[in-house]
Amino acid sequence: MRKVKFDIQGMTCSSCQAHVERAVKKLSGTKKVEVNLLSNNMKVEYDEKELNNEDIIKAVVDAGYGAKVFERKSGEEKNDSASTEELKSMKKRLITSICLLIPLMYIAMNHMFYMWFKIPVPSFIKSLFHGTKNALNFAVAQFILLIPIMFVNRNYFIIRI
Repeated sequence: MRKVKFDIQGMTCSSCQAHVERAVKKLSGTKKVEVNLLSNNMKVEYDEKELNNEDIIKAVVDAGYGAKVFERKSGEEKNDSASTEELKSMKKRLITSICLLIPLMYIAMNHMFYMWFKIPVPSFIKSLFHGTKNALNFAVAQFILLIPIMFVNRNYFIIRI
């Protein structure tokens, strides 16, 4: 029996965690699999006569995620470039989403800004988007602002099977 720890890249939710776990459990020779979403790692106990690290990594990659054997560096912090790149990507997506969300919220909630917070709404916003006669303008403008937000964050909506 051998116990090995792997780093997993690309997991974003508990469904991803379960998908990785199922993919590795299907391999013959696997005794125990524990996938941790928060630390993005997996501990596998397996029979080394039937299975090896490359087979486990291949199963994870075939499931749509990245994997490598965990390496502990003594005396220095582990600098994982993959997770750093992922964090930079998430930050860029967040900033883009917020920049598009502000005008979307302003168009969608313009009538409430004035009623609740007494924030003045420009007259062109009222004339273009307020009332039943402008319902199509109202819906299309929201749709146009929502599409880029969804495109930037498309990884959240992709189901990995």
